[in-house]
Amino acid sequence: MDSSALNRRQLLLAAAALSIGTAAHADGDWPTGKPIRLVVPFTAGSGTDIVARLVSESLGPALGATVIVDNKPGAGGSLGAAFVAKSAPDGYTLLVHSAGHLVNPWIYTGLSYDTVKDFAGVTPLASLPNVLVVAPGRFTDVRDLVSQAKAEPNHFNYASAGNGSATHMNAEVFRLAAGLQAQHVPFKGTPEAMTEVMGGRVDWFFAPMVSALPLIRSGKLKALAVGTATRSAVAPELPTTVEAGVPGSEYQFWVGMFAPAATPRPIVDRLQAAIAKIMASPDMKERLDKLGAEAFTMPSAQFDRFIAEQTAKTEKVVKAANIKVD
Repeated sequence: MDSSALNRRQLLLAAAALSIGTAAHADGDWPTGKPIRLVVPFTAGSGTDIVARLVSESLGPALGATVIVDNKPGAGGSLGAAFVAKSAPDGYTLLVHSAGHLVNPWIYTGLSYDTVKDFAGVTPLASLPNVLVVAPGRFTDVRDLVSQAKAEPNHFNYASAGNGSATHMNAEVFRLAAGLQAQHVPFKGTPEAMTEVMGGRVDWFFAPMVSALPLIRSGKLKALAVGTATRSAVAPELPTTVEAGVPGSEYQFWVGMFAPAATPRPIVDRLQAAIAKIMASPDMKERLDKLGAEAFTMPSAQFDRFIAEQTAKTEKVVKAANIKVD
């Protein structure tokens, strides 16, 4: 190799090293004084919102930054998701969504984002049960609900926090397993759905435990069962819907964090490490226990694989239940 070619190669290697070093330095500077926004695509008071706010309280100090929660509800969470997908991939705009995130590509046409390709999974945050709630005096137990609903097909209705939301999916899995015919009534969010159930205008709702627990304890809602495969530690007296006589009705509701797809990996990894530490802390465990939730984290790359696999599985449930945008 002649000296001129060698010099050119050395210059190119030096430029590449400088570029890599500059990028690494830029990522290392994150976060600066700019606030980090956690976009929650559901209303305040929803299960997803409650988990996001719990995490935000500890994440700010852990990163040395200001972390704010920004609710952008609508269209089953797709409006907030679209906002984050189109945001700058700089670690300052993140999405906190639920398992309902995986439903939207199968029920909404013309989404402006790809659920798998346009997001980098940071980590799941928590797994929490949905609880089957009714107005006090409406049904005695799950068997009574199923018996009445079967006796009068299409005479009853059930709420959700929006088409394709995790609350909707849980309700559909239960309805299909029980062989019920009833009218789906979607609301903008969990608080609105619970209000209608309390008022007797809607017959039942699979509400996130974190949202429904205060109303259950105050006697404003009656809990019949949890939708998960195992009982909740916060309400061990409640049977699962399977134990209550509806086999095949279990459903896992989780909440997770996502970043725009092109977010630098060092930022995603730093977020994941900080959150994993927060969720494993005794303080967070105690706070989640009171809400009937459990910490649920995994490495970012594993979460990406989980999302891809679960999105494909969700398609099968959507088709079986014939879930559509009303």
